[in-house]
Amino acid sequence: MSTPKARSLLDAALTNVPTDFRNRIIKNYLELKSRHAQNMHDAAGLSAGKFCESIVRLLQHELKKKVTPFGQRILNLSDECDSFAQVPRTIGNDSMRIVIPKAVSLLYTLRNKRGIGHVGGDIDANAIDGMTIARVADWIVCELIHTTSLEEADALVTSLAARDIPDVWEVAGKKRVLRGDLDFKDKTLLLLYSSTESAVLAEDLFAWSKYSNFNVYKTKVLRPLDNGNLIEYDRETESVILSPLGVKCVEEQIIGRAGPETALEGRGANLDEGPNPIGKGPTLRREPCQGVPGAPPLCLRSLGGSGAGVGPETPWLGS
Repeated sequence: MSTPKARSLLDAALTNVPTDFRNRIIKNYLELKSRHAQNMHDAAGLSAGKFCESIVRLLQHELKKKVTPFGQRILNLSDECDSFAQVPRTIGNDSMRIVIPKAVSLLYTLRNKRGIGHVGGDIDANAIDGMTIARVADWIVCELIHTTSLEEADALVTSLAARDIPDVWEVAGKKRVLRGDLDFKDKTLLLLYSSTESAVLAEDLFAWSKYSNFNVYKTKVLRPLDNGNLIEYDRETESVILSPLGVKCVEEQIIGRAGPETALEGRGANLDEGPNPIGKGPTLRREPCQGVPGAPPLCLRSLGGSGAGVGPETPWLGS
């Protein structure tokens, strides 16, 4: 998400922050958010550490007028955060003296003491820690934006929040999915994920996905996603919202998935507008698709045998 647009918006919103600090804070923040969006937990943790150090140097500048030079290590960042509370109120407000330092201390502790690259455990600690780190960073940036209300600052940050992904290209007011290995359901989820608006018109999703028939698109793509609670499809307003389950699906099953060799590991290929080439039987193999317009080179095909029907959403079971 480290785009010129995102950088310019933040640069304008943080004009109250001295340039040297502002440039580093924006760079570290956008890097953190981008890496979080790609589930690069270890890399996001490194960016979080740099972000914390940049914020602490800004607080040193504002409250103590004595700054640890960039490139020189801050010996004990947590103690330094605690020390800001001792600064007289006449020098800085409670946000700068107490609240932001405590948020930075939490962020740095989460990144440094817990360790971002967890192995094992009963829960996905990486995802939970990563989400917390990203949101605390959002909050800190909002606190630094003094020229607008907190709600407006949060709206700005939310509009930049880790949804600018390389798989979606925005051009001339339209969006295009640059992944040839995704079916139309996955394309729709990815388009919703990349959109900063809370709701997207169904006709826009139809046009962006390049499906051939709007009514069929609503029947074959939107309704199944709605039935699976991946989206909320309002038929009265013809608007679509990505659900938390849909966000999880995009982040865990779509973003970062490889090209054609793994195109069928999640849901199959573009089978919505052509005959289903997959037969019945528990044993499957990959082989060239036949009679499936727009499909990638490989499809799943039954080798025979009895059992439940194998549909286009059956995962590839091989290696």
